[in-house]
Amino acid sequence: MSAWASMGVALLLGFAVNGASAAEANAPPAKVMQVDIRNFAFAPHSITVPVGTRVNWTNKDDEPHRVTSTGNQFVASQALDTGDSYAVTFAKPGTYAYYCSIHPMMVGTIIVQ
Repeated sequence: MSAWASMGVALLLGFAVNGASAAEANAPPAKVMQVDIRNFAFAPHSITVPVGTRVNWTNKDDEPHRVTSTGNQFVASQALDTGDSYAVTFAKPGTYAYYCSIHPMMVGTIIVQ
């Protein structure tokens, strides 16, 4: 079967090419909250978000930083150079403490409701 025919079958079955259902493909985008990394701190330091929110960290410092959750509650980022970003979507309610594993004095909290 050709690639075009495969895509047509997938769409007829109600699936987008990436495997998401048609309903998921048409769902409103998740809310996105921005956390800046600057002056060796997370800004804002603490945020409260609804379930399903995507949190995006962007390094605005000249030094690399690594977003790491306390207790491995989410996958840690790679070292983020200046201008690099890392994002996590929070699907469950809870309190998520995190820090920079390169500079452990940098801490933050995400409260998901």
